[in-house]
Amino acid sequence: MKQFQADYDVIVIGAGPSGSLAAALLNQRNYRVLVLERTHFPRFSIGESLLPQSMRFLEQANMLEAVEAAGFQFKDGAAFSCGERYEFFDFNEKFTEGWGTTYQVQRDRFDKILADTAEAQGVSFRYGQTVTDFQYEADCARVVVENENGAIEELSARFVLDASGYGRVLPRLLDLEKPTTFPPRTSLFTHIQDNIVDERYDRNKILITVHPEHRDVWYWLIPFNEGRASVGVVAEQAFIDNMAGDAEQRLRQLIDESGWMASLLANAEFDTRVGELTGYACDVQQLSGEGYALLGNAGEFLDPVFSSGVTIAFKSASLAVEVLDRELQGQAPDWQQEFASELQQGVNTFKEFVEAWYDGRLQDVIFTSNKNDPVKRMISSILAGYAWDTRNPYVKDVKRLNSLAELCRQM
Repeated sequence: MKQFQADYDVIVIGAGPSGSLAAALLNQRNYRVLVLERTHFPRFSIGESLLPQSMRFLEQANMLEAVEAAGFQFKDGAAFSCGERYEFFDFNEKFTEGWGTTYQVQRDRFDKILADTAEAQGVSFRYGQTVTDFQYEADCARVVVENENGAIEELSARFVLDASGYGRVLPRLLDLEKPTTFPPRTSLFTHIQDNIVDERYDRNKILITVHPEHRDVWYWLIPFNEGRASVGVVAEQAFIDNMAGDAEQRLRQLIDESGWMASLLANAEFDTRVGELTGYACDVQQLSGEGYALLGNAGEFLDPVFSSGVTIAFKSASLAVEVLDRELQGQAPDWQQEFASELQQGVNTFKEFVEAWYDGRLQDVIFTSNKNDPVKRMISSILAGYAWDTRNPYVKDVKRLNSLAELCRQM
C-alpha cells in the first residue's frame, strides 16, 4: 500500500514573529512549510519594544540584516520613573554575554519584514486564511481552512505549529485554555507624534512610568524614529472601568496624572485611534500534544511591562524547531522536557518579575538609592531578555528577588 503523503511537512498558523521565525528555521532544514495567516499584512500590533536577546534569534533565522536595514529606532536600555525618581538600565552593562542593543519597532512594519524575509527564503505564505478545525490521526495532522471568500479547504501536514498569538487557534479548538493567575487588566494605547523637546529624555530607551499614587498602574513610552512614539497605560480592569469618558479621554486623563511623562507629552499630537485591550493575560494546560505545539502568545501571555512577548515568541520557535526536527527525522523527543519545561524556565523568570513589579518588590529594587553594581547587572540581564541564563543567580532562583527587595527597603 502506498504511504500517505501529507501536503506539507509543517503548517504554521500565524505569520507573526514566532510563526515567521519558526518557518524560516524549518526552511533552512529543507522542510516543506506553509504559513496560514488570518489577516493581511501590514497590520497593527503592540509589543513594540524588543529585547536584545531577540537579536540572536534574528541572526539564527538570517533575518537580522533585513531588520537592521529598516531604520528602526535604536534601543540600548530601559528607564523607569515615578514622581521625582528616575532610574535606568543600560543593557550593555549586564551579567550575561550577548547582544546589549536592539530596536523599538512599529510592529506593522516589523512583522511584515519578518514574513517577507521568510517568504523570500522559500517559505509559502497564504493570507486571509482562518483555521476552523484540527484533527490528528495516523501520524497526520489535518486542518480545515476557510478563506475570506468563504471557500473551505482541508490541508494536511506531519505537524502543526500554532503561532496565532492572541487568536489562540488551537487552545480554543482543543479546549486547552485555563485561567491565568494574573488579575484582569486593561491596556489603553495609541501612536502619537510626541513632539518631545526635553533634553533629559533618552530616545534610546523605553520609558516605564509608575503612577504617583497607584503603584500598580503604569505607563509605557516607546520612542520610534521621526518623532513618533507608542504610548499606553496598564491598570486593573475595574480601575479603568470606573473612569469617565471614552478610551482616548481615559488615556489622556491618566497621562495628565503621570508626572514627568505628562510634561514630556505636553505638546503631543494624538493622531491615531486609541485602542483598548482587556483580559490579555492567558495560560494553557499544555504546550504540545499529538501533532502540534504552541508558540509565543498562543501558549502563555504574561504582561507587557517588561516587553518579553517577542523574546518568548522567538525562544519558543527556536526550541520547537530543534525538537520538531528530531521528530520529523523519526526520533522520539520528549516535548515536555525539551520544549515545554525548557521554555517555561525563562517564562517563570519573567513571571516572577511581573508579579514583583505589581506587588512593589521590583519597584523597590529599581528605585533604591543604593545599588550594588554586580546585582544591577544581573537584573539588567533579565530585563534585556536573558531569562534562560541559569548562571544568573536571579534566574537560577527567582525567589532571591524577595531578599533583595527586603534589603532595598531597609536602605
